[in-house]
Amino acid sequence: MNGKLSGVARSLLNPRTYAQAFRLLHFASYSHVQQVGRLNRGRDVTFAPNVSFRNAERITLGDGTHIGEQSIIWAGNSTGRVTLGEKCLLAPHVTITASNYGTVPGRFVMDQPKIERDIVIGRDVWLGANTVVLAGVTIGDGVVVAAGAVVTKDIPAGAIVGGVPARIIGWRGGSALAEEGAA
Repeated sequence: MNGKLSGVARSLLNPRTYAQAFRLLHFASYSHVQQVGRLNRGRDVTFAPNVSFRNAERITLGDGTHIGEQSIIWAGNSTGRVTLGEKCLLAPHVTITASNYGTVPGRFVMDQPKIERDIVIGRDVWLGANTVVLAGVTIGDGVVVAAGAVVTKDIPAGAIVGGVPARIIGWRGGSALAEEGAA
């Protein structure tokens, strides 16, 4: 028992503990608190207190949208926008980024020019846990994206997609319109 108490005492007396707590508070303020005020959001939008936003002035969230824990929505640094339609459901750990690095040979990745392209997500879309949506993608109304999928290309309305990269694996509701789109 004395070993545990001395460990606690060492933690509480260590100035690095307080420096780390300050860094965490600063990050929460930078990535969530300050950004939330810049969001363009509709009525009844909800999100977990640990969702991260970047460049939120270029993020639009439709009425009734919900964003799960530890999700990240990143609009581009200068032009990339992210737009979610009404009643979208994002599970925990979803990443949406309107910015990506280039891959020019002979240059370090960190020195590559950034590529920013808008992301548009329709109404009534469900993004499963750990989904990644990359720059330039449009996801149609009513789409379901399976957990762990990486969306690199546009998805038509009503599709159910999964995999890396995401591919159509079915159609929501089996509507005739959706089945025609598959043909």
